[in-house]
This record gives sequence, C-alpha cells and structure tokens, in this order.
Amino acid sequence: MRILAIAVAALALLAAPADAQMGKRRPGDESKKTDEKKSKVDDKAYQEALKRIPDSKEKYDPWAVTKPSDADKKPSK
Repeated sequence: MRILAIAVAALALLAAPADAQMGKRRPGDESKKTDEKKSKVDDKAYQEALKRIPDSKEKYDPWAVTKPSDADKKPSK
C-alpha cells in the first residue's frame, strides 16, 4: 500500500508541470482578442518592413565562399 501511495504521489508531481504548460483559457479571457489585434498589427508592420527592403542589383551566391575564385575564370571544355 505504501508503494502505491508513493507511485501516485510521484505521478502527481510529474504531471503538475505538464498541466501548467497547457495554457488553459477561461471563458471571458480577453487575451484572445488582444492576440488577434496584435497579430494584425504585427502583420502590417511586417508587410511595411518588406516594402522598405531595396531590390538587389547583384545576384547573391551563398556558396561563393566555398568556391575557388579561379573557377569562374577557367573556360569550360
């Protein structure tokens, strides 16, 4: 009986942090409405920031540092 009580207590202690992470919402919780407003504001700011990024004149090559500089100058056979 003692082992059963210890096992139940251990399971309860392990389940408590997982229950706290679930983020239960109560009826009347206004955070959902503010989250929607915040997401709209964030989306608008993101779109405005994308418009301010200038277009690149050169083609970007992320692998340029791995290629030797002579590779572009050698004629292909």
